Order: sequence, then structure tokens, then C-alpha cells
Amino acid sequence: MPGQEQTTIPLIIDCDTGIDDSLALLYASASPEAEIVAVTCTAGNVDARQVAENTRAVLELAGRSDVEVALGREAPLVRDLVTTPETHGPHGIGWAELPPPTMPLSSRHSADLIIQEARRRPGAITLVTLAPLTNAALAVLREPELPLLLRSLVVMGGAYRSPGNTAPTTEWNVSVDPDAARVVFHAFGEPAIVSEREARGLPGRPLALGLDVTERAKMLPEDLGRIASQASGDAAIAKARARTADAPAPRNPVVRYLADALRFYMEFHSRYDGFYGAFIHDPLALAVALDRSLVRSEAVAVDVELGGTLTTGETVVDWRRVWHRPANVDVAVEADAAAFMERFIERVGQLAARRS
Repeated sequence: MPGQEQTTIPLIIDCDTGIDDSLALLYASASPEAEIVAVTCTAGNVDARQVAENTRAVLELAGRSDVEVALGREAPLVRDLVTTPETHGPHGIGWAELPPPTMPLSSRHSADLIIQEARRRPGAITLVTLAPLTNAALAVLREPELPLLLRSLVVMGGAYRSPGNTAPTTEWNVSVDPDAARVVFHAFGEPAIVSEREARGLPGRPLALGLDVTERAKMLPEDLGRIASQASGDAAIAKARARTADAPAPRNPVVRYLADALRFYMEFHSRYDGFYGAFIHDPLALAVALDRSLVRSEAVAVDVELGGTLTTGETVVDWRRVWHRPANVDVAVEADAAAFMERFIERVGQLAARRS
């Protein structure tokens, strides 16, 4: 029932599997409190069909071929699709190669799946969006009651107190489909919806993690070595493989995947962000969906710029309350990145050991 404590946390994970999305899927698979109800796919880092391929392959790597994977809309609501092979590689998982998945795609459309599962278990499911908000927007347009049916909505998206990573003021997920982001923020943060959710003992507003906090979660080659040490003892090999393809491949399949996927991501960040490592945005958001104590948030009014000459896709935040609008989003302003990284290393290391 809404408001009651749950022994497990049912999740629908909406992603555009890329590298950090794949790490979030591994983290969810490694977390005993996470009940992965389904994974829904949308276009973003790569095209939607490749997203569905990557998602199923990563879940099979994690031993979760039982999870339903659905394909959603293959383009943003209004705009042309833009993908980012320079960040995630031509197939979305860096230099890694995985066997083609054997698990079939769901017959359900992602938006329909979200609606149907929320209706089936009202007040129970947390929707975690790690991608452009296209599927979530479609779902709430088809079912306006969706904000009252979900337990919570956790969004990885936006740049609230930091520069963007796509344009000077815009973050990737929101930039790809700003129209969808605006639909979701308005629908889920509407004052009557917020009041009703709070009356039911549920979080009133969606929780958004922007670059301000997700860029505090950094994966370094040394962290990969710690994961490998739990799985196979190949710490030195894993760290070397994260830096060069000339190093031997780790024996453990999960560690090998991480090393090859992250090497591409780390090479990208070394060119653009001044360190050899990777921001792992999506796993942090997934971890926060399971444990909100990892972040501190502030309730603010947020809107999305749709027609700016230089700023389309910017998440505009009324920090000084000059709009006099009710708050519609809980924006994360601090994150315990150190605690999250320890948890990620421990859990994914244990998953890798089980998948040896």
C-alpha cells in the first residue's frame, strides 16, 4: 500500500544504453533490494533499436535474462534525433563486445508497459529515467493519472547549478528531447498532484539529479581494479586494460566488459574533462532511487527552455523564487559520492564474482 515500508523496491528503469546506463543496469542487478520490474528503451546515446540490443546483452551478462525489456519511441516528441557516438562509441558500449542477446523483446511498447505496470501495482513502482524523457512523457500524455499511480519518479537529467555537457547550459538527456522533459516536469509537479501524493504518504515531487551532483561520481582505473580484486584477483590486468587495449583481457566476463566499455569513456573524459576516468551519472541516479539518503535536495520551480537561440534544452531553475510559482521538482544539490562509490564497487564486484 502507498506509504508503507517495502522490503524490496520495484523499479522500471528507462534507459538509452550507453556506457553509464549499462553500469546502472549492473548495479541494479547487483542490489538485493532492487526488484527490476522491466527496462524500457528509448533513443538517445544511440538509436533505440541499438539501445534495446545493448540493454538485453548487458542484462544477460548480469544473469538477468528474466527481465522484460521493451522498445519505446524511436525519436524525440518533436525534434530530430541526435546521438552521441563520440561519447559512447559506435554501438553505445565503448570498446566492449557482447554476444548478441537471446532474450526476446517485449511485445509491449515502453509507454504502455509503464502505464500497465503502474496500474497493476498502484503506489508501488519507482520509475527511474536515465535517458531522454520521451517514454515518460508519452506515458503521462496517454495516462494523466500516472503521477498518482507511481511511488516515485527519479530523473537523471538537467544542469541546475553547473555548466552543461552538451551546450554551455544544457545536459544531454534533456537536450535530446526538451519537449518531453517539459511535459514530465509539469505533469508530475502540478500542485494538485503534489498535494495528493503527499496526502498518500508518497514523495510529492519528482527527484532530479543533474550534472551538479552526478559529476561527483567518478570511476577511475583504480576503482575498476578494486572490482576485479573481488571477482578474479585480476586487479592489475583490469587497471591496465582500462588504459590500453594492448593489455591482456581480464578473465572475468563482467570485469572484461567494464574495462573495455570504460576505456572508451575514460578516453573521452581525458580529452574533454581533464582527468582519466569517467563520470558515472546513471548508476548514481539508480542508487538514489534505492536510497534517497545519498542526496540532499531542494524543492524549486523548474522549467525547460524550448525556443532559445543559444539555450534550448536548458533547465531553468527559480532559485530566488522570483516567479512565485510552486515548486515542481526536488533538485539534488548534494550527493554522498564517496558512499555511493564504495557501494558500487562492493556490489558490482560481488556480481562479477557470481558471474565468473
